[in-house]
Amino acid sequence: MEHDPRVSHAGAGGILFDVAGESFELAKQHRLWALAESLAAQPIPGLRETVLGINNVLLIVDPLVTHPGRVTEQLLRRWETVEPSVPDSRDVEIDVQYGGEGGEDLASIAAHAGMSANEVVEVHSGAVYTVACLGSMPGFPYLVGLPSRLHVPRRKVPRLRLREGSVIIAGAQASVLPCAGPCGWHVLGWAGVSLFDPEAPVPCLLAPGDRVHFRSESID
Repeated sequence: MEHDPRVSHAGAGGILFDVAGESFELAKQHRLWALAESLAAQPIPGLRETVLGINNVLLIVDPLVTHPGRVTEQLLRRWETVEPSVPDSRDVEIDVQYGGEGGEDLASIAAHAGMSANEVVEVHSGAVYTVACLGSMPGFPYLVGLPSRLHVPRRKVPRLRLREGSVIIAGAQASVLPCAGPCGWHVLGWAGVSLFDPEAPVPCLLAPGDRVHFRSESID
């Protein structure tokens, strides 16, 4: 059963268009990608920025150019007719060193899931993940496809700093940190991969729609 979109105001010029129901649906994300493409090809007057989220999209508009109510009306009309779009995507393999100093939560995740550390690695690396969107920090991929056996709430106390390349999970999502920083997710391992290079022609390694495959390089 499809839920009606929920529209919320985020400040004077922000409009959050949320199509999520009880759980993430990749098909809805495909439609949101198409909606974003439609907005890029035929912008709503006053539209300043479009920010894709997980089963939602945030529009930043100039309310002095177009009233937010009219923007909402146009969004709803486009959502009714937009066809799902799957962008050109790639398969990207990421080698992971699981456990040890770079994956200190592996043991606790195994205990939470009722599995051995090796079984957690097998389940985590055996899944295929899809980049739903980028956000939080430059190049940070929100990956969907984490097996339900590894779903775990965020840490009650975030760490003040995790190293770049940390392979992390929280809730129903997985990711890799593109730069060092604070994080409330659980860390399973470390990957020596650069996800963001501001001087590269394409700064972000991953893009929405890309498929990510984790490969076990070692388990400590």
